[in-house]
Amino acid sequence: MSLKFLAVDDSPTMRRIVANTLKRLGYEDVVEAINGKEALEKLATTTVDFIITDWNMPEMDGLEFVQNIKANGDTSEVPILMITTRGVKDDIVDAMKAGVNSYIIKPFTPQVLKEKIDSILSE
Repeated sequence: MSLKFLAVDDSPTMRRIVANTLKRLGYEDVVEAINGKEALEKLATTTVDFIITDWNMPEMDGLEFVQNIKANGDTSEVPILMITTRGVKDDIVDAMKAGVNSYIIKPFTPQVLKEKIDSILSE
């Protein structure tokens, strides 16, 4: 089965890194959004199988975005991986409580991304 990913990050460079890494891992179908607000707009018309989001973004940050995803019956079961510079334990706990399946602290390697995705998909 081919999975469709949503990559949410205000940094075009970071979105490109995530999308290119996903493509190298065999995941060709990647939708991109610059923040949580745009991501929710895209999710209103597109179904995705997996979300990778940043935390620190303008308009709607990653935590608020995750809370919106989990509160919506149509998207509440979509797995979410957060990739962020926020490495403080309290932030990680807040993200997990909001519904994030796993958490990567930037910078990261393609191998770490692959391991986290594989782990989430095997849950």
